[in-house]
Amino acid sequence: MDLLALADFNLVARHGGFGRAARAAERPKATLSRRVADLEAGLGVRLFERGSHALKLTQEGRALFERTESLLTELGEATAAIASGGQTPRGRLRISAPLLFSQIALGKLSAEFALRYPEVRLEITTEDRAVDMVEEGYDLVIRVNPDPNEHLIGRILLHDRLVAVASPALQQPVEDAPVRAVVRASSNQSTWALAAQEGDVQVPIDPILRLASLIMIRDAVRTGIGAAVLPLSLVAGDLRSGVLVHWGDVKGRPIEIWALYPSRRLLSTRVSAFLEFLKDAFPLGVPEELSAYIED
Repeated sequence: MDLLALADFNLVARHGGFGRAARAAERPKATLSRRVADLEAGLGVRLFERGSHALKLTQEGRALFERTESLLTELGEATAAIASGGQTPRGRLRISAPLLFSQIALGKLSAEFALRYPEVRLEITTEDRAVDMVEEGYDLVIRVNPDPNEHLIGRILLHDRLVAVASPALQQPVEDAPVRAVVRASSNQSTWALAAQEGDVQVPIDPILRLASLIMIRDAVRTGIGAAVLPLSLVAGDLRSGVLVHWGDVKGRPIEIWALYPSRRLLSTRVSAFLEFLKDAFPLGVPEELSAYIED
């Protein structure tokens, strides 16, 4: 396949028309049109539907654009790095990260990264949903306990665990009496399975507050209104200072925070730089390292 023709096809697809692509690249419109026509002839399919006023990708054109755009970008970055005689990270780096991790640490971390790598344009969006990295144009995603995905690889950044905590003023569970609890708005739990000092216990709860975020839940629990289940990293400082007390660890799967990227991609220098930066920030991968960002 002619890479120049493929690059021109991507240029036209990205700008939505031959005229706009020609003006953006300062190239003759006729040259772009001829190259795309040659590519269509070589593939034996139409890549664009050409109307009188609009240019639209066909189904085959859309598939080709989605699969080749990032590859051509990486190829361009590789040749530019070699031509410049170095591997300095540069260009846009788009990251999707979960809400709590972003609120605790990524504001400070992103500023430090930007100072260290001034030629990288870092862009972080915050969302807890699963994103399609290729479709939505992300270079890296950070996720909590992600489902296995054969198309993604990565590394664990941090380990954490869920703990039941409450104000010292709140009476600890007695027999089967329900305890006042502050829970996530989406929770439907009626009991907590805890590993406590006296052994495994089942604690029935009475959800008196349902809140949208873990930070809201922590702030409410500090007032003494009820107990809650929260990540250790979020309450480690409160446990050390005595603002909250530990009722036990929640039984079940521990928390793992992963950094993920597409397995089919060559790892760009900017993604590699950010992964190493995170590794330096959390060398042991323990909850206390994340908690330190709250206490700063």
